[in-house]
Amino acid sequence: MNIRTPTLEEIHTAFAEGEKAVVELFANVEAQLKEFAIEMEKLREVIKELQARLDKNSRNSSKPPSSDGYGKPPVKRTESLRNPGEKQNGGQPGHIGETLKPSTSPDHVRIHVVENCEGCGTSLRDVKETGCEERQVFDIPAMRIEVTAHRAEIKICPNCGRENHGEFPEEVSAPVQYGDGVKSCATYFTNQHFVSVERTTQIIEDLWWHRISEAVVLNAMEELSAEVAPATEAVKEQLCQEEVINTDESGVRVRGKLNWLHVTSTEHLTHYEIHANRGQEAMDEIGILKKFKGVVVHDHWKPYFGYKQCAHALCNAHHLRELKYIGKWYGQGWAEKMEKLLREIKKVVDESRKTMGALPPERIQEFVERYDGIINYGYAANPRPLPPKGATKKRGRCKQTPPLNLLDRLRDFKPQVLAFMHDFRVPFDNNQAERDIRMVKVKQKVSGSFRTVAGGECFARVRGYISTARKNAVNVFSAIKDAFSGMPFIPTAESK
Repeated sequence: MNIRTPTLEEIHTAFAEGEKAVVELFANVEAQLKEFAIEMEKLREVIKELQARLDKNSRNSSKPPSSDGYGKPPVKRTESLRNPGEKQNGGQPGHIGETLKPSTSPDHVRIHVVENCEGCGTSLRDVKETGCEERQVFDIPAMRIEVTAHRAEIKICPNCGRENHGEFPEEVSAPVQYGDGVKSCATYFTNQHFVSVERTTQIIEDLWWHRISEAVVLNAMEELSAEVAPATEAVKEQLCQEEVINTDESGVRVRGKLNWLHVTSTEHLTHYEIHANRGQEAMDEIGILKKFKGVVVHDHWKPYFGYKQCAHALCNAHHLRELKYIGKWYGQGWAEKMEKLLREIKKVVDESRKTMGALPPERIQEFVERYDGIINYGYAANPRPLPPKGATKKRGRCKQTPPLNLLDRLRDFKPQVLAFMHDFRVPFDNNQAERDIRMVKVKQKVSGSFRTVAGGECFARVRGYISTARKNAVNVFSAIKDAFSGMPFIPTAESK
């Protein structure tokens, strides 16, 4: 707004008319200045909010790393959620080192004979050796695709003259076809290491001197997806029976449109599903959360709370990032106190897990009282905004600041925030699901978009199978080959 200042002529006129006119003139100027000050305060708040929004990145908020762009700042120790010294470089305590050890049954032996004496030159060809020194070389032999010709005999019965044919194995169904080894390699490269289909054909040609078509790779992926379907259903059923599961969702593109990849996982199980919807409609169709009655760990996405039959726990890694952001941009002392408290509780819980099954009640009460005290301190520093003057009808609550929004969440969902303190089975964060979903985002970066819905579904099913196999210390390539043989890996209570 523009402030209208009185002209010199208006000032002289007011003085001529007397004190009342002068007071009225400057009262009008004062009213304009107050209105201007209010507008300036609003603009300051807008600028502050915009600056804070620009400063958000994947390390101080829930934004994904992909949103940081090329202008993302370098990683600093002060921005990391891990405190200095928590985990040193190199092998960690308890890690058993490994080194290359000689084989007791080598595949090949090459003898390097002694021809002549190094001293006098006498021939030693007929002298018996008294010992040997051995060194071993581990290497990969030259690889080529082998062709196996299956020939079914044809015999004519001398008694009745009937022509009889030998039976081909069930898996040999075409005049010329690729075997499980080729299909396993193709699907291993594309699904485990996210190599593009075209580059997969190039790798196979470079390694095995035989070029396969892209159609072979795609057909192999479809076949593998069908073969692992029983394992996928078994994993879903096992997840429904778990005590604690982790869930998350992230955007993927299918046929150029935004879809959502949903992950449900534990330390030993992984299930992926791609759906056009992000919310409860998708979760209901997936079917795991509808049957689940344990504790589900997630990042406060509202549709999860629609499942009342199970308990909920919130990811505190998200809270730590938000607290760091609030403390830095809004100068909120309570945020730093809450961050330190959550870290302290986590440390105590991690240490207590080694010797006991739960924290003593008095220790829990101490932490809860400190938690409530910090929340109250935060509210004292952040009074709720009053409705605008002249408002006659309330239309929802007034817009709140980010610090107040976070305070409300930490207060209203205190049991879910501190679930890890009350129940040692519950993790401090949702990193399990986030790690599981992160690898699929790598596939998204390589491919850009799934060309078909069926292609996306195939990848999700196969990737879930591979992730579960690896979590259970099963060789991924062997698990893929077993699936092509009709015997997919299905985890059991003994394998976990």
